[in-house]
Amino acid sequence: MAALDEFLGQQVQAFEPEIRKMADYCIDTSGKRIRPTLVFLSGWQKSEKPSDDLVKAAAVVELVHLATLVHDDIMDEAELRRSRRTAAREYGATAAVLLGDALFSHALHLAAQFPTTEVCHMVSESTRKVCAGEIVQTLRRGSTRITREDYWRIIDLKTAELFRVSCYLGAFLSGAEPAYEDAVAKFGRHLGIAYQVYDDLADFFGDEGRIGKTLGTDFESGKITLPLLVLLEKLPVSERAALIEEICGRQPGNMDHRLKQMIDHEVFPAVSDAIQDEIAAAQQALASWPNEPPTALLLQLCDVLRAQVDGLDAV
Repeated sequence: MAALDEFLGQQVQAFEPEIRKMADYCIDTSGKRIRPTLVFLSGWQKSEKPSDDLVKAAAVVELVHLATLVHDDIMDEAELRRSRRTAAREYGATAAVLLGDALFSHALHLAAQFPTTEVCHMVSESTRKVCAGEIVQTLRRGSTRITREDYWRIIDLKTAELFRVSCYLGAFLSGAEPAYEDAVAKFGRHLGIAYQVYDDLADFFGDEGRIGKTLGTDFESGKITLPLLVLLEKLPVSERAALIEEICGRQPGNMDHRLKQMIDHEVFPAVSDAIQDEIAAAQQALASWPNEPPTALLLQLCDVLRAQVDGLDAV
């Protein structure tokens, strides 16, 4: 991470002088850095420091992720990100849209610097899928015409895809055999799905001060996530109609009441079980590769995510 911080700090100078302060505001060091971690761990070959290629690839996926966060916060009208004002609040939504575009562009500029076109091909394809997932979710806001299959498809695109490609790039750049590249990519995809479901659960049951971002934005913006889907399934018909009115924006949302209903109808354990299923699938993807250096380290991330779920306030 120290090598990544140094590299990203250098990248700020690549932006035009007029927007360097804005780029630096987004390229901070306070995030969880999950995607770069996946690059580093998937590419670890018992070396004491990461190769330059791994550092650059980690920077690429982090810049893509940061760009999506800038755009997400605009659409969600979020106030906080990483315990401080979002770029949209700091610079205005119009400038923040373009700032996110600039981050996307620089990520692809870095990806194009590798001697193989595979990196740029994979990153650009993943970036398109991430954007597609966000577009589909945006078009479904304020509507309850969304199935569980729709939900899984959206999070597969918007979140799991970048987890997947992070793992793939780490293994690919370290010279892993193709079968292991596929295995870690599958691991990353399932871990990414699990993480997004956890993030959606945290939007209702998390602590804003601890998590460091505005919570409750999914419900307020009419975004259907798994906790709301489960609640809709469990509510009696008469009560379900009132929730639909709130999701569609025809009535003000009552977050406290909906949270109480989630507790009463045991939404938390149902969603938690879905997370555990995806974590188990991630572990299974690496079950045939116990002796590869990255495997044990990657599997530890499953324990970390489980601990994060356990840390949510379910009562």
